[in-house]
Amino acid sequence: MDVSMTLWVLTILGLCALIAADFFIGRKPHDVSVKEAGIWTVVWIVLAALFGVGLLLFGSSQASGEFFAGFITEKSLSVDNLFVFILIMAKFSVPSHLQQRVLLFGVLIALVLRAIFIAAGAAVIANFSWVFYIFGAFLIYTAWKLIQEARSGDEEEEFEENRLLKSVEKKFGVADKYHGTKLFVAKNGKKIMTPLMVVMLAIGTTDVLFAMDSIPAIFGLTQDPYIVFTANAFALMGLRQLYFLIGGLLKKLVHLSYGLSVILGFIGVKLVLHALHENGVHVPEISIPVSLGVICGVLVITTITSFVAAKKQGAAEAPEKDSIGA
Repeated sequence: MDVSMTLWVLTILGLCALIAADFFIGRKPHDVSVKEAGIWTVVWIVLAALFGVGLLLFGSSQASGEFFAGFITEKSLSVDNLFVFILIMAKFSVPSHLQQRVLLFGVLIALVLRAIFIAAGAAVIANFSWVFYIFGAFLIYTAWKLIQEARSGDEEEEFEENRLLKSVEKKFGVADKYHGTKLFVAKNGKKIMTPLMVVMLAIGTTDVLFAMDSIPAIFGLTQDPYIVFTANAFALMGLRQLYFLIGGLLKKLVHLSYGLSVILGFIGVKLVLHALHENGVHVPEISIPVSLGVICGVLVITTITSFVAAKKQGAAEAPEKDSIGA
């Protein structure tokens, strides 16, 4: 898809306007209700759908298909990120009325960092086609690792700060309590960070680790930087509302890791086949409609089996609680 600099500028300005509207509507710190989260989740999904339809009308069916496949993949991978976001909120004891502000700025930091990753990835792919082998192998390895973690049943109970975050805390210092929505406060004539600033950086920088598999995954569906960026942007910008909407349901998605591993493994194979095809090897390539069908199918099956398993587990635990209560 041939994208002019004007279209890039207009797209970025449009996204900034949407982010600004989201910020000013919910600028007052408050506890986000399920109703509010649900409305905004639908709004962001509708906006993404309209953007995809716009690509179909003014671009091509291939561009539109690649966007929807990329958006759904990034959205499904971002749901897994919410588990870690919950751990981060618990680690820093973020007050409930400040959590929506933390997620807003944390997601903005993540979006900027992902844009850098996307630009670097696009440059590498444009000059070195063999990188598809690396991306494909990495996704297949990640898929296998996800399955191993899911089968082991081990769950991370506490968030560990990364080196970058620790170094920033050491350099600037951190206040011992929250100061409303302030990011910095003065102490002994020196500006230090508030815990609010720290947790925003934690959300943003931790997302970079997730980008290590999500960025190669979407490049397996499209090599167009414009589609990669916009799919990531729409997936991330609705993540804040999704956090409040399905936060309580995350534990019921017991098969999510299996579903994501299938998707990542599938895209990894697709990347390897594409690399072989680029090198003149006559192998079949997986089309976007097939990719979209597989991704949607896996997510639907994973969601259904997760809720069925969670329901059975709940029914099995009920008699035990009754016997303990008796």
